[in-house]
Amino acid sequence: MPFFTRARKGVSGLLSIYKTIDGKMTRLDSVQDGCWVNLTYPSEDELNTVAVTLGVEASFLRAALDEEETSRIDTEDGQTLIIIDVPSVEKDDAVVYSTLPLGIIVTPKHIITVCLKETSILKDFQDGLVRNAETQKRTSFILYMLLQVAKRFLQYLKQIDKIYNYMERQLYKSQRNKELIQLLDLEKSLVYFNTSLKANEVTLEKILRGRIITLYEEDHDLLEDVLIEVRQAIEMANIYSSIISGMMDAFASVISNNLNVIMKVLTSITILLTIPNIIFGFYGMNMTNGLPLDHFWWIPLAVAAVAIVIAGILLKKKDLF
Repeated sequence: MPFFTRARKGVSGLLSIYKTIDGKMTRLDSVQDGCWVNLTYPSEDELNTVAVTLGVEASFLRAALDEEETSRIDTEDGQTLIIIDVPSVEKDDAVVYSTLPLGIIVTPKHIITVCLKETSILKDFQDGLVRNAETQKRTSFILYMLLQVAKRFLQYLKQIDKIYNYMERQLYKSQRNKELIQLLDLEKSLVYFNTSLKANEVTLEKILRGRIITLYEEDHDLLEDVLIEVRQAIEMANIYSSIISGMMDAFASVISNNLNVIMKVLTSITILLTIPNIIFGFYGMNMTNGLPLDHFWWIPLAVAAVAIVIAGILLKKKDLF
C-alpha cells in the first residue's frame, strides 16, 4: 500500500506508524493491516494523504484539531470516531493544567489517532509501557488508551492536591497575591477537568451499550474499569474544587477582617499623634508668656514620647509590629 516511505517529523507535525509484533510495540516505515497510525498536529498534506490512502473520512481526521471539540462518538461507513478529552500540563511561571481533544478513528484494518500536541499518554503506548495493548486487537487497544487517559487525570489531580497543600501553607505565612492567583489557576484547572471528565463519562457509557463498537466479555470488564476510574476522578475533582473554593472564601474573609483591624489601629495612632502636634503648635507660637510651664522645653517632647510608646503598644498588641 503506498504511503509515506517512513515515519517522519516535519515542520508542521509528526506522523508515526506502530504495530504490535511478537508482543512488542514496533515502529514501521509503511502501513500494514492491524497497525496504529499516530498524527500529532498534522499538516493539510498529511491529512489528505491519510484520508485518501486509508479511505478515512476527512471530517473525522479534522475533528480533533478543534480545541473546542467536546467528547463524543460518531460512526459512518464502517468507521468509528471517538473524541476523548485528555489532560495536559504546561509549565511556565507556574504549573497550569488544561485539557485537549484526542481523536481515535477505528477502521476495519487500522487505528488512527489525531491530536494537536504530543501527549505522554500516547508516548507510553509508543514506548511499549502499556501491557497487553496490541494494535491488532483494536477494541481492547482503544479501551487501554481510554484507561490510560483516566489514570492520567487521577495522577494530575493528585499533583493539584499537593500544589494546593503547599500553597495553603504559604498563605498561612504570608498573604500575598501570588499564591492567591495560583490557587485561582488550580480552581480553573479543576473546572476544565470536571467538565471534560463528565463528557468522557457520557461517551464511555455510549460505548458500554455496545451498539456502536462490538464488545466482548473481557472488553466489558475493561470498560467498566475505565468508568470506575473516570467516576473516581470526577469525585476527586469535585472535592478538590470545593476545598479550594472554600479556602479562598475563608482567606478573603480573613484578609477583610485584618484590613478592618489595621484601619482601626491606624485611626487610633493618628488620634494619639495629633495630641503632641497640638501641644507643639502651642509652644511654637511667638508668645513670651501665657503658656503653662513655658520654661520647661522638654514637656512637648515627653508628651510625644508617651504617644509613641502607646502607639507601639497598640501595634504590638494587634500583631502589626
